[in-house]
Amino acid sequence: MKALVIDDTLTSMAVICAQLRKIGIEPLSASDGASGIEMFKEHRPDLVLLDVLMPGMDGYETAKRIRQLERDGEWAPILFLTARTNDDDLERGIAVGGDDFLIKPISEIVLTAKVRAMQRISQMRYSLVVLTRRLDEANRELLRLSSVDGLTCISNRRQFDECLLREWARGVRSAKPLSILMCDVDYFKQYNDLYGHPAGDECLKAVAQVLQNCVHRPADMVARYGGEEFTVVLPDTDVQGARLVAEEVRRCLEGLQMQHADSPLGLVTISVGVACRVPARETGSPVQLLGDADAALYQAKLAGRNKVFVAGEEWL
Repeated sequence: MKALVIDDTLTSMAVICAQLRKIGIEPLSASDGASGIEMFKEHRPDLVLLDVLMPGMDGYETAKRIRQLERDGEWAPILFLTARTNDDDLERGIAVGGDDFLIKPISEIVLTAKVRAMQRISQMRYSLVVLTRRLDEANRELLRLSSVDGLTCISNRRQFDECLLREWARGVRSAKPLSILMCDVDYFKQYNDLYGHPAGDECLKAVAQVLQNCVHRPADMVARYGGEEFTVVLPDTDVQGARLVAEEVRRCLEGLQMQHADSPLGLVTISVGVACRVPARETGSPVQLLGDADAALYQAKLAGRNKVFVAGEEWL
């Protein structure tokens, strides 16, 4: 532990430094406020003992400036050294950031007791800071985990709902189109029944990876909607752009050549419904956009699966 002693009286400073060494504290010394502030910047001491009456910058101003130099989470106890004991001086000292007073002439016993007390307070405060940081980290991790699907490690339904609301509101402000893909793995129940649930889990992970590989902008979001259903949010994307992404998803999954003996094509495939709207406060809602994509997915299933269908269009 290091203590900075700021005192213009050399005799007093020498006595205090000697007493600090006796109790195992390394003293640093400065004879005026300005040099004391520079010492504080350089050494970041654990404790400051500060004379109130000094020429030029007095102890109150020095304490105030030291407090302004402390970084986030940092705190060094400040003990004023003074012969003044009236209430106004005590009040002013506390107001500028002081923590306690040592009355001159300073008793070695009192100095030792107060320094030890400040050590304990400092250690408790440090422990609380560490604990708070750990709790903050844990809360951030919990928030992340609450937004991620445990199996596929992509966004989950909750995160999708929040993203859709956020992007809809942004679309209202920008008057730019918002597109959604609703995707469903074809004949997935049959796949699970034939190959078992562990294989089904691996299949869903592969589908999630394909979807992730098919979106290329930071604002685009892939999420597991539930079961074998996935969604893709495409901000600032018109229907032609959304159709291209949907076709890429369908083609890339088919290209993996994942065997599925209980599917007409003999492969794991995906059906995709596409919906696009320009968000507006007066007409439409994110729920309606999602409903459009779901209805389009249903049409893709009716058309034989492994298809892309766009809401509002007819099959050619």
